Amino acid sequence: MSTAARATDWLLKPAARLAPLDEGRAWQELAEIASAAREEGLARLAKFLAGKGEGQDFLAAVFDLSPFLRDTARRRPRILDCLFDQTVEARLKAIGAAIDQAYLTEAVSESGLMMDLRQWKAEAHFLIALADLAGEAETALTVRRLSDLADACTRAAVDFLLRDAHGQGKLKLPDLDSPSTQSGWILLGMGKLGAHELNFSSDIDLVVFFDPEAPAVVDPLDATELFSRLTRRLVRILQDRTEHGYVFRTDLRLRPDPGSTPLAIPIEAALRYYEARGQNWERAAMIKARPVAGDLAAGAAFLKELQPYIWRKYMDYAAIADVHSIKRQIHAHKGHGEIAVKGHNVKLGRGGIREIEFFVQTQQLIAGGRFPELRGRETVPMLGQLAARSWITTEARDALARQYWFLRRVEHAVQMVADEQTHTLPEDDEGLERIARMLGFADATAFAMAIRASLQQVERHYAALFETAPELSTGIGNLVFTGDVDDPDTLQTLHGLGFQRPSDICRVIRGWHFGRYRVTQSAEARERLTELTPALLRSFGQTRRADEALMRFDEFLAGLPAGIQLFSLLQSNPALLKLLATIMGAAPRLAAIITRRPHVFDGLLDPALLAELPDRAYLSARLSAFVEGDRLYEDVLDRLRIFASEQKFLIGVRLLAGSIDPARAGRAFSDLADLTIEAALQAVTAEFAARHGTIAGGVVSLLGMGKLGSRELTAGSDVDLILLYDHAPDAEESDGDKPLAPSHYYTRMTQRLIAAVSAPTAEGVLYELDLRLRPSGNKGPVATHIDAFKKYQRQEAWTWEHMALARARAIAGDAGLCGEVEAEVAAVLGQPRDAAKVMAEASDMRAMIEKEKPPRDLWDIKLIPGGLIDLEFIAQVAVITGQVETELRAPAVPIARAPAVPIARATGTAEILSRLAPGFADAGIRQDLGDAYALYLALTQMSRLCLTGAFERDDVPPGLSDLLLAVTDLPDFGVLEAHLKETSQKVRKDFDLLLRAGRP
Repeated sequence: MSTAARATDWLLKPAARLAPLDEGRAWQELAEIASAAREEGLARLAKFLAGKGEGQDFLAAVFDLSPFLRDTARRRPRILDCLFDQTVEARLKAIGAAIDQAYLTEAVSESGLMMDLRQWKAEAHFLIALADLAGEAETALTVRRLSDLADACTRAAVDFLLRDAHGQGKLKLPDLDSPSTQSGWILLGMGKLGAHELNFSSDIDLVVFFDPEAPAVVDPLDATELFSRLTRRLVRILQDRTEHGYVFRTDLRLRPDPGSTPLAIPIEAALRYYEARGQNWERAAMIKARPVAGDLAAGAAFLKELQPYIWRKYMDYAAIADVHSIKRQIHAHKGHGEIAVKGHNVKLGRGGIREIEFFVQTQQLIAGGRFPELRGRETVPMLGQLAARSWITTEARDALARQYWFLRRVEHAVQMVADEQTHTLPEDDEGLERIARMLGFADATAFAMAIRASLQQVERHYAALFETAPELSTGIGNLVFTGDVDDPDTLQTLHGLGFQRPSDICRVIRGWHFGRYRVTQSAEARERLTELTPALLRSFGQTRRADEALMRFDEFLAGLPAGIQLFSLLQSNPALLKLLATIMGAAPRLAAIITRRPHVFDGLLDPALLAELPDRAYLSARLSAFVEGDRLYEDVLDRLRIFASEQKFLIGVRLLAGSIDPARAGRAFSDLADLTIEAALQAVTAEFAARHGTIAGGVVSLLGMGKLGSRELTAGSDVDLILLYDHAPDAEESDGDKPLAPSHYYTRMTQRLIAAVSAPTAEGVLYELDLRLRPSGNKGPVATHIDAFKKYQRQEAWTWEHMALARARAIAGDAGLCGEVEAEVAAVLGQPRDAAKVMAEASDMRAMIEKEKPPRDLWDIKLIPGGLIDLEFIAQVAVITGQVETELRAPAVPIARAPAVPIARATGTAEILSRLAPGFADAGIRQDLGDAYALYLALTQMSRLCLTGAFERDDVPPGLSDLLLAVTDLPDFGVLEAHLKETSQKVRKDFDLLLRAGRP
């Protein structure tokens, strides 16, 4: 058949009908890809794309909905052209075969292999996405194809490295045509890779072992060093970003004790570790382990030896309690209220993929020891096996299998937009509409209904699992608190629940029963509390700081005016009880807030709490309602304090419950500060004018600096501000009863603002204010005229002051002056500078901070080498040396070829790092820095939320450890510490490369 005859015979037949976000733009994009095809001489593809039909409609929609797929097609139209000659399945088989042969060519080099793998992977990745969106492949086939692709790429890299080591005489391979055979190098795929369930933009988790006695090993004593070096090179081949992209990001953190073990571990040492020190989360992880590359036979033999460790012969409920402690701590209180769709994490959030996986793994760990058919790796087939053995109902099997594949499809769509490893639904309307259309829904509303129903169904089944779990439903023993002598059996029960000082606890609870507090003075309240006590004690016991948690709860009760409603609510809502226990056991800062202000707890009773995102509009509406009406000045300041305290608590609770992520919490804390400080400024301005009048043409602008400017405040942050003012040139004094000259007027007004925000009243402090970043610091006046500010910034400011200005943002005051201030800041930041000089000064400054304020330990995340300061310095230096790309936004009304408009200047560290100019930092470094910042932000937000003082490594409340693991999605505190250490080392390396290049 001639090419012309085949031109319209495109072999991907879409079963799904997708609608683009913007029809005109979609066809424009398709025309551009047709033009790229013509330039490459692909006439039949160009002709096809210019035509009309289901295939063209589908491609136009896909390329409008997914910028990643559109850009790939534009760069490599030949991928689309291949689908005239082969189906997706046949083409993927051909790519797989090519990858399998990649290491065999004589002249292949490491860089050549890296290029080949990246190009094959990019093509396969694109085709797998296209087939998935077209409905040609069920999700089950998509995850299998992605996993097979990762297997093939890993195998090719491993075989290349083994032959290379053989060529250098480091190994003596028995069979050069099959390098892995008897090589002794074992690579286990873990998690989704092990289960053949990889997602579209997934990392791959590998654990690497070796057999020093394998036939290929020349020197057993050198084997650890050799295989660790090969593993390091393997990671580089797979994950380094080059101009051709990357193959797979590779994670080795699931190996035994990653903080102190080499990258490749001898099998004997590994077996000893698992038998003597292996933890239950490691047992759960090993369920999915599968040899994916290297010596497959040795890998299978190793897993066989591990079987008795993974699969215990007896019902292992104690182990289940351990594996699920995190999940229960964090997730049991998530059943409270509606689920927000925007910003929901479909993997880790309520009713998400992780809950289905845990649901299956729990049953497997309990029963897999006795029933070998329950030892499979894949989630949905195991649901089938569990139902076949009556461990779960057929209704649970069908519902969870259906929702598992639905949520996996949603996860893929989210990742296909920009090939990002994210699991979070967009927070904006257009983003949600995009996902809805990628999945074939009519609109975002229909999608939101479907996903909410899906998440709720999963959550229901997951909750039922714990309701019936034996360790949660058994009687807990004697609990007698009458009389004034401790009951010995009760002391025993309390000790078993985790209380260290049972006698003190008995005394406290007897106090409740004697009606010593207002809250327990009525007989009905005492009765309710008595009924609630066993559940309370069990919940506090699970925080693993039981005594502290109960004592904090006792303080909370002491301040409550009445208790019947609260006790009834806690009794009927176990989710709320868990949340209260988490606060009491893991979050002293939050516990202190509700103990001081028990009415704050009322906010938790709102079922919509976790569904409402605390964005600026939400907080602004709440604040207006709270302070409306004619109020006395002092009353306004008190109400602002009450409002800020309550909202900080409620934002914190959302973060604890996982309904918002750390970045959104930072924005919410910052919006709250903006709004309440602006309200304080308005109150101060009016109060001050009543006494001193106003200045002709007088206006004020507050410039937020530091974490407020970058919208990264935490629960415990101070606020950095600069107050700027302007007035008519001929104004000499104010026009009130007690007139003041302009400079004196604004200085006094600023002092009044500081008192309004920072002075302690009966309702506490609004924020601690810091004005040291103003021109001339503490030596300069507290209020600065805009002209003086401009002159200082342009003529006198030090480099570090311009770096600080990179985070500046006008937060309140007169709109005209705020606009002028923003324009001036942008102009100062955009001044030409000697980049080398700026980098040298920033580098010296960092060295000085390190010398004068050394970090306490690894957990001093701000100060450690490679910590937050390093990241902030990189971002700020990039801003003031013009190394940040301006992001463009499409016009609000889509018009063909309408020019894009620049988005407002970025002040947030994360955003700046993501927009570093390619000439300054390549894609790999940008990714590393962004990942590091996300980790630091998560740890900082959660620990500041829970603790009032420094993070003490040896005195972390266990509940807080659980929260930190949940927010970072890591299985164990040792793994988290190893990851933190490795991340900080990587950041310091990047800091040296970017700011100290060529300097000692």
